[in-house]
Amino acid sequence: MPLLNSNKQMRYALRLRWLLALVFALHALLGAFLGLSVDEAHYALYAAHPALSYFDHPPLVGWVQWPLVTLGATTLVLRLLPGLFWLGTLLLVYRVTLRLAVDAGAAVPSATPERAGFWAVTALLLAPLLHILGIGLLPDTLLMLWSAALMLQTLRLMQPAHAARLAQWLLLGLLLGLAGLSKYTAIFSAAAVALCLLWAHGLALLRKPGLWWATFLALALVSPVAVWNAHNHWISFVYQAKHGAGSSWQWLHLLRFMLVQLLAFGPLLLWGGAGLRLVGAPQRPLLAFFAIPFALLAYLSGGGSGLPHWTAPAWVALAPFAGIGLARAWTCGKRRLVAVLVLLQALACVALPTLMLSAGMPLLQGRSASAEHSDAPNPFADLHGWDAAGARAKVLAQQSGLDAVAVQNWTLASRIAWYARPLKVHVLEDRFDQFDLWAGKLPVGASALLLDWSQLPYVTPIGAHGFAQCRLLDTQEVQRFGYAISRFDFYACSGWAGDPQPRLRSAKP
Repeated sequence: MPLLNSNKQMRYALRLRWLLALVFALHALLGAFLGLSVDEAHYALYAAHPALSYFDHPPLVGWVQWPLVTLGATTLVLRLLPGLFWLGTLLLVYRVTLRLAVDAGAAVPSATPERAGFWAVTALLLAPLLHILGIGLLPDTLLMLWSAALMLQTLRLMQPAHAARLAQWLLLGLLLGLAGLSKYTAIFSAAAVALCLLWAHGLALLRKPGLWWATFLALALVSPVAVWNAHNHWISFVYQAKHGAGSSWQWLHLLRFMLVQLLAFGPLLLWGGAGLRLVGAPQRPLLAFFAIPFALLAYLSGGGSGLPHWTAPAWVALAPFAGIGLARAWTCGKRRLVAVLVLLQALACVALPTLMLSAGMPLLQGRSASAEHSDAPNPFADLHGWDAAGARAKVLAQQSGLDAVAVQNWTLASRIAWYARPLKVHVLEDRFDQFDLWAGKLPVGASALLLDWSQLPYVTPIGAHGFAQCRLLDTQEVQRFGYAISRFDFYACSGWAGDPQPRLRSAKP
């Protein structure tokens, strides 16, 4: 029997290695053929403008890219970073699952901890949205890694032997600090750590010197964020508070959020509920790493605030429980159901990158690429053409004697700012954002190269709320597999009035 178990362990470990190697290679290949998304370009610009922190997020997502950006790394090389962070997340989830599955062994007949670990990783690999975070570096990519690491470290510190070692507490403080430097929602993970340690040690926890050393280290690591905000009127905290609050709360928003979550992450991870019942009672508080962030973000979604990937670290924390639940289901007569769900989620994982690569063509070929039309936008056109547009903008700006680019919406700014570097980019919108810190508002009377994109077309701003004059310099159509998917228009504009009122072409005057 020991030999049989050893063979099972080796078999699952080998399968896992090949699976991770395959997914990493596919992510790298896909990343080589896709342009940077809005968020990716924005955070890459963090690295091009080193600072203690930034308007909308803490700085780590920029800091980790800074060496590569300074060396002029290509998009392919930059995208190796999220791939490596994603691999680290999966390996940490595997280790957490192994530790939890040992306690659940009696309740999972014929299932080894390695099988549970394999299923935990598989459930994450079959979550369609998580592949986006494995290709593009977002704060959530980092927070997923730190959440999994915090879960493992908390599990260690719940045991008296580890809690007696100062080094273990310092490691906890380091992880908390890195999480705090990644995203403000790391506070949810910190709350989960506190709950688990109080559950394990009670109020005696407060008498452990290691706890206070860990707290001091974590606060010291995140201090750059506080220092930067203190010098910038606490704008990040004000922005995040307003952003999270949203508008009036509605049940419809919550229901939509839950449906999107199911589609984005898939039903396999829902086996976490079954896995929770199988692990030992002392380890069950670890579910707080899922429950706290998911519950709070779900509630905030009722106000219309929230994006699908914000819950990614929570789903990563649920994966070890899901792996245990799936291992039991696989060994207890539910193989057909699990296999069907695996197939459906695998198809979704293949369909999403295929649509991204093809820009939805030919399925969406009826959508106009003209800036004079206001058809429903193609969500996949966003990933194509911005590199060429940036290169063309630099040429046109030089030919016209212009030193800045202007756009009428902040979502248009990051890609053109990245690909048209070192041209300054001004956002002609009556709101404050990171681009105001980098370039400031376009001065009254100034000239700029105005860019308009057909997937978010604006009325050319001429008159009292725009420029004195604008002259069309060039148009650049973006094609994918022979289909037009979007178009860029470039204008030379002068005499900025300084009173922006951007208006979409679809909007009535």
